[in-house]
Amino acid sequence: MLFTKAVSTTSHSQFVNVTALVKEALQESGVESGVATVFVSHTTAGITINENADPDVTRDLLYILDEKIPWNDPEYRHYEGNTAAHMKASMMGNSSQVIIENGQLVLGTWQGIYFCEFDGPRQRKLLIKISA
Repeated sequence: MLFTKAVSTTSHSQFVNVTALVKEALQESGVESGVATVFVSHTTAGITINENADPDVTRDLLYILDEKIPWNDPEYRHYEGNTAAHMKASMMGNSSQVIIENGQLVLGTWQGIYFCEFDGPRQRKLLIKISA
């Protein structure tokens, strides 16, 4: 089953915890055992699984990405001016998979699923494929 969920971002660069959206799709599917694939169909956004207990972790991730890949670099050639967003999205990747067992996502105690915005704010979509 394929689910499409809206994700609204409010900042230029932002990590949005979408774990609840994936759990919602899983519950709607009724699947007890399988895999959830979370996919971002945007070239300036990504998806990652990381710590969800301390918000400083995502703040630090954004800080390092901005430090290593600055928004404005005179050497960038992409005519739309968002080369940094494309680079960061490629580094994060466009999908993640999570095992489903007993109708639950199998995530570590501190893990959450994050939509990674690098060219916002925007209205985005998240695709979730639940497979038994």
